[in-house]
Amino acid sequence: MTPRDLTGPGTDEARWRASEFLATLPRLDPGGRRPPGRVVVLAPHPDDEILGAGGTLSAWAADGVPIVVVAVTYGEASHPGSPTLTPDELALRRDDERRRALDELGLSDARIVRTGLPDGAVIAYRAVLRDHLMSLLEPGDTVLAPIPGDGHPDHDAVAEVARKAARCRGAAVWHYAVWLWHWATPEDEAVARGGAVAITLPAGAWRAKRSAVDCFTSQIESLSSDPRDAAVLPPRVLDRLVREIEVLWTGS
Repeated sequence: MTPRDLTGPGTDEARWRASEFLATLPRLDPGGRRPPGRVVVLAPHPDDEILGAGGTLSAWAADGVPIVVVAVTYGEASHPGSPTLTPDELALRRDDERRRALDELGLSDARIVRTGLPDGAVIAYRAVLRDHLMSLLEPGDTVLAPIPGDGHPDHDAVAEVARKAARCRGAAVWHYAVWLWHWATPEDEAVARGGAVAITLPAGAWRAKRSAVDCFTSQIESLSSDPRDAAVLPPRVLDRLVREIEVLWTGS
């Protein structure tokens, strides 16, 4: 797992939109790539599941696919040293934001499994996460996890555990990206791994995702004028995450 620089503006969305990678991906509607069994989506932090695959999850749920959300951390470390919110206050706020966001997606009935692992330190608790997944997963499930090498240490640790647990339990494993769009370029080998498809979001699912993302005010807005309270997901970052398509990697 190679740490990536997740600061700065990242790769501009215009470059992604003009890329051969996105242009040549197979385009499918959500029903054309409906997963087998339950979808167990792993979110290292509140909002990852929605930023990476919220529109697709919304469409699948409307089609009757059972969705389980594994909330790996509470996201309490998103604003280190914040003078406005303590880590415990951030955890409560972000958990509430997730619940409201899932409601916007039509996932009010989705089961949420909270593992309570510490934000920023999932790598040290991989065995604990594996135990959670081994008790949760069933043969025939589809695990939806961050793509290996997404770039955030928590995301990469979750990806590693997801693959191993899914293999042991006879579940499929698919991947979504969040930070890959920031640090990588369209020519990067990490992007071109096999099995990538573009899910074309129905208009209703895309609007639902936009509304869901808007629920995460602790991340898309500044908590205060203090630099430590700056938005984690400013507009330039969000541009890469609210496309009319969502890319999923289904080949591993």
